[in-house]
Amino acid sequence: MFDSTYYTLGSKANFNKALRHFYKVSEVVDGVDTRENLADILNLELDEEEVQSAQILPIVGAVIKDKFHYTYEAFDIPVTINDFTKIVNVTSKWTALDLVIVYFNPNGSVFVINPKNENHWNKVRELSSDHLIVIYSKYLKNEDGNDKIEKESIKAMEALLIGKDVFANKDFIDASYKPKAQPVQPPQPVQQMAAVGGGQRRSTPKYSVQVTNELFHNGNVESWKKIIESFKLTHPTLDVIVFYEGELINDLNSLFKWGKVKHHGLIFFQVVGENIKDVSKLQKYLFEGASPRFEQFLKGSVGQVLNLF
Repeated sequence: MFDSTYYTLGSKANFNKALRHFYKVSEVVDGVDTRENLADILNLELDEEEVQSAQILPIVGAVIKDKFHYTYEAFDIPVTINDFTKIVNVTSKWTALDLVIVYFNPNGSVFVINPKNENHWNKVRELSSDHLIVIYSKYLKNEDGNDKIEKESIKAMEALLIGKDVFANKDFIDASYKPKAQPVQPPQPVQQMAAVGGGQRRSTPKYSVQVTNELFHNGNVESWKKIIESFKLTHPTLDVIVFYEGELINDLNSLFKWGKVKHHGLIFFQVVGENIKDVSKLQKYLFEGASPRFEQFLKGSVGQVLNLF
């Protein structure tokens, strides 16, 4: 008896489409393996049209379900929810847990959400009653997770979603890992910049880059300068805006003075302009530039612009 699984790969177009999907899954695995949230990765890729919505569920299943073995549970929403402030505030403190929510809205669309990321809730706007969400949880303090804590966190997440108070659980918190709060909305100078020019200028959400070097020192700063310089040379109509602790950073050198940004700190960036592209690639390079592997961006002669984009 023949296995029909491979029949769709019989054409060149379908084979290439499948190959691109497999490459994308491999990239996503690398991101999750370095403690990036799957929903953060996928929403960035969706914004850039690097991933299609039809790929969301296969990637979720392949990566956090089968590869990383997140605990998960399906949940029918009992009431309509449109205020997510409490959810963001509470889950942002659960630093020992990685959480991903998949929501199926009334129109048949699928949203993948990091409950700690306010931008994702802004995209959803509302969770409709009697519709399905699936909550995924992974305990990060050991490689194999912890089923008991993960199940408890899912129950707590369900309680939050219906407006109940959730008492602090010390097992949800990793005292050694303290991500900074998400910055506030951009200050007026950035808004004014987005309004000028002949075309439609828009801004991306703020995306985080975690510092994995022991300190964000001068070498990391210089690598970021090289990366951003390369990005702006390739995309002269785009601007890269950097934030730290809600503050607009005009001089990247200020990020390493007096050891300001330490290991596991979060720096945020935003791209502003027309025809925004390559943001996912920019985030990946900035992540490398904030890691012990920053020296790869410092090679070459003085004044040479890197060809990264």
